[in-house]
Amino acid sequence: MEKVKKTDAEWRAELDPETYRVMREKGTERPYTGALNKVYDKGKYYCASCGNELFESDTKFDSGCGWPSFYAAASDASLEEHVDRTHGMMRTEVVCSKCEGHLGHVFDDGPAPTGLRYCMNSVALKFEKKD
Repeated sequence: MEKVKKTDAEWRAELDPETYRVMREKGTERPYTGALNKVYDKGKYYCASCGNELFESDTKFDSGCGWPSFYAAASDASLEEHVDRTHGMMRTEVVCSKCEGHLGHVFDDGPAPTGLRYCMNSVALKFEKKD
């Protein structure tokens, strides 16, 4: 997959301030505030920065954590994972494989069949409803 490379100025010009803060500065939206947290319509979730397909609605579940949660990525090539040692914790950060925008974190307390919980920021996702 070809990477999307832009300067900070280009990202700032394209993204609204909250999306820039979350995706380019590794921020987090407050729990239960994201527009996509309680959306369970059929469709696909894409990266808000570059449009890369990230998740399908069939893998979304209500984890009760306050952020959209998925148990599997759309494909093995959709996401990249990095060690995150910020805030005195050891977590696994999830970024878009195409633009390296911060999406959230993945935890090993999700449902079958994967046992994973991809805990994503709503502002980092664009949802396209499927009829």
